[in-house]
Amino acid sequence: MAGEFDEIRDRLNVIAEELADLAILRLRESIDAGGHELPVDEKRLTQARRAVEKAAHLLSKPERSDW
Repeated sequence: MAGEFDEIRDRLNVIAEELADLAILRLRESIDAGGHELPVDEKRLTQARRAVEKAAHLLSKPERSDW
């Protein structure tokens, strides 16, 4: 059972990387357009990335037997 979540955790890590790349792209687009404020969707993308990273971290913890 130790590795039953490995595949899901790996996929979540890939998704987190994709979200980070997309957030960086939004920032670059804003800078290139002369923007002086963060794009609204960059904040949402960063929040989503953090949530996905948290989910991946939770799946990497050992299973608790006291539940």
